[in-house]
Amino acid sequence: MKTFKLSYLLLYIIVIFYALICLYPVIWMSFFSLKSNQEIFVTNPFGFPLAPRWENYVKAVTRFDIGIFFRNSTIVVILSMFFGITFALMFTYVIARVRNRLTKTLHSVIMLGMFIPIQAVMIPLVVMVKNLGLINTFWSLIVPYATLSFPFAVMVLYGFYLSLPLELEESAFIDGAGFFRTYFSIIFPQMKSAIAVLLIYQFISNWNEFSLALILITKNNMKTLPLGLAGFWGAFSTDWGPIGASLVIASIPVIILYFFFSSQISDAMTYSGMKN
Repeated sequence: MKTFKLSYLLLYIIVIFYALICLYPVIWMSFFSLKSNQEIFVTNPFGFPLAPRWENYVKAVTRFDIGIFFRNSTIVVILSMFFGITFALMFTYVIARVRNRLTKTLHSVIMLGMFIPIQAVMIPLVVMVKNLGLINTFWSLIVPYATLSFPFAVMVLYGFYLSLPLELEESAFIDGAGFFRTYFSIIFPQMKSAIAVLLIYQFISNWNEFSLALILITKNNMKTLPLGLAGFWGAFSTDWGPIGASLVIASIPVIILYFFFSSQISDAMTYSGMKN
């Protein structure tokens, strides 16, 4: 019994130590955002800010136009998640419930998309977006982001749909419910955990995406947060405190989203892994 408790204590110590290692960059960035250049590089690079400079956050909003970049990223990410997850829900429901050679082939083809690096399709993708006249618009990012996230969304949703018994739909049809009522009243509420995984995954991926945005967006008022943050570094001198404040502001939505949906991730990934 004593050995058993000792092993658990050791496990807790390791987990707590690992959590501190993971949290330290976030804590350090928060301290960084409240310091002057002198503190950051000379007097106090790692400790708590001696004289917190809250004006760094004001400078981040007023001098660096982070509000515009934040708005652009929010629009692009929300719309790309909406279209990507909506189409994935419909497509995956069909291939999970209609089991024939065609749907199995479609599923296999979509899964192959997970193994194609973005660099392999970047040039034709940029040419296609340019031919459609979408350069320097939100749609030039929304459509590619929704498309590139599609294979992973299908993988997660496919396992969840297979885990739901057909008897649920059969009972609803017997009671007179149509297709849409059956889906949105019975099936869709069962997909909350899977949708939570997709929300976090797609939000983080699209929120931090840089390479495609760098090529497709050149106008300053259309840039997303990663592009805007990349332009904050001056050629000869840099005010690092406001840059740290900008990084903190850019990280807040991801942290909030993960805080609300993290409890459902493990269940969703377990189901999708078991049933794929």
